[in-house]
Amino acid sequence: MPNAIVEVDLELISDEPGFHTAFAAALGFPGYYGANMNAWIDCMTCLDDPSAEMTSVHVSEGNVLALQLKNVTSFKSRCPELYAAMLDCAAFVNWRRIEKGLEPVLCLSYYA
Repeated sequence: MPNAIVEVDLELISDEPGFHTAFAAALGFPGYYGANMNAWIDCMTCLDDPSAEMTSVHVSEGNVLALQLKNVTSFKSRCPELYAAMLDCAAFVNWRRIEKGLEPVLCLSYYA
């Protein structure tokens, strides 16, 4: 399980429920996924722990998942609060892991 890239088309997202539906589908979140940003953080924090069963996409320990985000500019215009929350939560995933002595596991990749 080396580094991985998962593409998410943000053009398909117009609200928070749509955000969670898109990411759950792209990353294989479990059926009990809470569809809120705290649950998103929990799932993303476990990308290198298949035994946690929080995603169907995994990377091996020490590697990162790159979220290749499409249509970021239009998403930022349509959903500015959700855009900001996504950036903050992605940063928090790595901060949380670093605080526990673990390596970062997530990066965002996009062209504005």
